[in-house]
Amino acid sequence: MGLRSFLDDVAPSFERGGKLESLYPLYEAIDTALYTPSSTTSGASHVRDGLNLKRVMITVWLCAFLPVFVGSYFIGLNANEAMQALGMTSVDNWRGFFLNGLVSYDPNSVWDCLVHGLAYFIPLYITVFVAGILFELWFASKRGHEINEGYFVTSILFTLSLPPSIPLWMAAVGVVFGVVIAKEVFGGTGKNFLNPALTGRAFLYFAYPAQMSGDAVWVAVDGWTQATPLGNAALGLDYGVDWMSAFIGSMPGSVGETSTLAILIAGALLCLSRIASWRVMAGVLLGMVLTSSLFNLLPSSNPMFAMPFYWHLVLGGFAFGAVFMATDPVSAAMTNNGRWFYGILIGFMCVLIRVVNPAFPEGMMLAILFGNLFAPLLDHFVMQSNIKRRLARG
Repeated sequence: MGLRSFLDDVAPSFERGGKLESLYPLYEAIDTALYTPSSTTSGASHVRDGLNLKRVMITVWLCAFLPVFVGSYFIGLNANEAMQALGMTSVDNWRGFFLNGLVSYDPNSVWDCLVHGLAYFIPLYITVFVAGILFELWFASKRGHEINEGYFVTSILFTLSLPPSIPLWMAAVGVVFGVVIAKEVFGGTGKNFLNPALTGRAFLYFAYPAQMSGDAVWVAVDGWTQATPLGNAALGLDYGVDWMSAFIGSMPGSVGETSTLAILIAGALLCLSRIASWRVMAGVLLGMVLTSSLFNLLPSSNPMFAMPFYWHLVLGGFAFGAVFMATDPVSAAMTNNGRWFYGILIGFMCVLIRVVNPAFPEGMMLAILFGNLFAPLLDHFVMQSNIKRRLARG
């Protein structure tokens, strides 16, 4: 018996009136993930297109693995270098049960660095995915809705935005908060006005600041403290990294935020496939360049005033946020002109928060959430402007 036949045979148990009717969303999610849905549109004329929501979300999910692997390598590299400096030859925590027989923690070995980094990413991602999908399944069962593929994207982006050594239970709490408060209470995918992944991260930042910021969370080795270059910049210290190393990703940071190179490659793929809006990305970059250049002209004792735009680009979560978070099709602006204004607003707010607020050097998260709040208003003004212009032509 083939898998297709098996799924067809058990389908009646999950359909209306079946013994497992409440689990139909789970069955439907598995079936449509493995095979093309059997239902087709009918009736009045309609547009047929090979691109659907499932393919959109899976494409974004796959593109996110570029920063996953590059970021994991540099997480492992930083950890192996720290272990070498401390004279450590093995890992004593539960990860050591898997790692100690696979790697020798050599910072010069690509295998050792990649596997060590993945030992932090994979458990974190599994925890986030399972915790969030359980609540997605619960809400879908109660409402009689299908499970949407959007959670694949939310789960991986949320994981990539976290420090590598964050406690797993804390990551689970954060993603549940993002899924429930930012999405499900508003009706689910397509009805949320805030990005769920960023909402969950914002909750963790304000609820558990010690585990989400500071010197001890970025290098995955107990007893080793090292601030991020952006944290050093806010204190007026040497960044601790040259620009090219920062662009490639060889610096401490969240799993997916370190390598601007990998992020930009993923962004190019998303733009070429017309899944992500290049207008939003360009607007974010334009807003950042203009705002940082303006601050560069102003005299100040604040060292962040002097940071040029090309450093803002490669430090912190700017590139990751511009490519993966700001372009969320649900919480971003919908109109073309609105996307420009939305992106410029995010770039402006990011630099403003980084420069003016010394207690919060990383401003991208709050800037995107701020942009999410204004996206409907921006679209409204753009549409009203279009209506007035067409009436004037009249």
